[in-house]
Amino acid sequence: MLDAVKVPSKTLVASPERLQEADQDSVIVKQVQAGDVAAFDRLIIKYRERLYGVIYHMTSNREDASDLTQDAFIKAFQAINRFQGQASFFTWIYRIAINSTLSHLRKNKFKSFLSLDTVNSEEPVSQELISALTDKTGADRDTFVHELQEKLNEAMQKLSIKHRTVITLFEIDGLSHQEIAEVMDCSVGTVRSRLHYAKQLLQAEMKAYIS
Repeated sequence: MLDAVKVPSKTLVASPERLQEADQDSVIVKQVQAGDVAAFDRLIIKYRERLYGVIYHMTSNREDASDLTQDAFIKAFQAINRFQGQASFFTWIYRIAINSTLSHLRKNKFKSFLSLDTVNSEEPVSQELISALTDKTGADRDTFVHELQEKLNEAMQKLSIKHRTVITLFEIDGLSHQEIAEVMDCSVGTVRSRLHYAKQLLQAEMKAYIS
């Protein structure tokens, strides 16, 4: 399941396309810093949907995701003159968005998280759903896909905040290990460790659907 949705050809460092993107963003940032306020709209248009997608997968709440996405751009615009370019704008805006989302989640701990030690590996398998999976053209397929999505969302919510963030950035948004480390201000080794444990939990939670 996880391998099936993984973004292909990700490496430990930013791709040439990402580096080119960073150069283009740098030009726009300098225009904004020079007084061309309207140029910031180009950055909003470029990254709004991607940020919203990441935040939504972290919060599972569309209204919160929309508010937090808007908040991230407001904070970035207010601080744009302090942006010195040590990191790419992409990394910088992601860090702002992730930090705001993490703060929001910590303040609103209405979800209960399972630790890796509490995963029930003996959860019974649903034969009906497995049959639906193999029936690619059957009438049950839409029902199965919907139920699969709900189960995956539930499994994501059982991850700790940090593990959910890493798996979201890597599996869903396609960031490299290095980019995630920069966004989350941690080592690449820490990113790898969190990904490993997050995948273990998700695979255990989803085993009835991927067996």
